[in-house]
Amino acid sequence: MAIQMKTEKGPASALTVEDLTRAIKNSIDRTGMKEEEARAMAQHVLNFFGYSERIIDNVLEPEDRDAFYMLEDSGILTTEREETTLYDGREWRIHYWMFRKERIAELSEAQKAKEELARVGTVYDDVPEDTWVASSREKKPEPPQ
Repeated sequence: MAIQMKTEKGPASALTVEDLTRAIKNSIDRTGMKEEEARAMAQHVLNFFGYSERIIDNVLEPEDRDAFYMLEDSGILTTEREETTLYDGREWRIHYWMFRKERIAELSEAQKAKEELARVGTVYDDVPEDTWVASSREKKPEPPQ
């Protein structure tokens, strides 16, 4: 499932479960949300949107709305409201939820960079263990007195 997303940086691309999972993982819990939990939340949220750009708030149950508010706090979702006048003269407000696609792209790219860094490691990972042992055994010069 994917939602078309247009950023200022380039052509329209699709918002995928993977992108939203990375964004959620990178925004909700800095100590490390489990991949499975982030993916489940991403799939749950995308199921509400389908291929739409926005959804009406009335379709949400209170538990779902709580999750949407959490995602709004992290910058992944935003709200919009529309006011209309009914035939009898009363004002009616309709609330909508929308993805903040630029923010999702930023969070997803940041998470990709973290994953790549963890995968690549550092230059010290390639240094054999015996090098560290040998260098620690060398006699250090005594400081001048």
